[in-house]
Amino acid sequence: MHQIEPFWKWRDHYIAQEDKRSPFFGVENSEFEYSRLVYNYYIHPQWDDFGSNTLYIKVLYADYEEHSAIMEFIGEWNDAIGNDIMYLKREVVDLMIQNGIYKFILIGENVLNFHASENDYYEEWCIDIEEEGGWIIALNFRDHVIDEMFKIDMHRYVYLNERFVDVPWRRYKPGDLVELLDGMLMKKLT
Repeated sequence: MHQIEPFWKWRDHYIAQEDKRSPFFGVENSEFEYSRLVYNYYIHPQWDDFGSNTLYIKVLYADYEEHSAIMEFIGEWNDAIGNDIMYLKREVVDLMIQNGIYKFILIGENVLNFHASENDYYEEWCIDIEEEGGWIIALNFRDHVIDEMFKIDMHRYVYLNERFVDVPWRRYKPGDLVELLDGMLMKKLT
């Protein structure tokens, strides 16, 4: 797991540590010191900590004029024991919403498991952005993770369907990816 880095090819478009509105502004990550663990395995030091013991994040992109953000995750999403969604909502998402972000792309290729609890924070997140026409898309999550998310009716708040399971997102520039997914949602709604 230590070799899985957050996607870095968009760094010429956005760097969260240099964005004064980012929850990770000023955070300095080592290139060489491995200190964070998932399942007793070290992860690459470029992943950011937001309070969870099992799930880590990298905000790959935020565009305040287009009101969109792309976040990549690694680890185990554990709402049952760790209340990961509470930390994500309070430490990352709330600040982004305050700064005008209401379109969220959550990339979950490296999310190994999901353990459900209540869906209150997902509902709150959805309510916080719905007035602006916002949305949350779970992109490229593993099938068994999506199955677990469906068990708590998370699909009522987050787009989890098969259209977003195998999207080759790395081929796109970040703004183009947001536009593509927004278009896919619009086609679904019409």
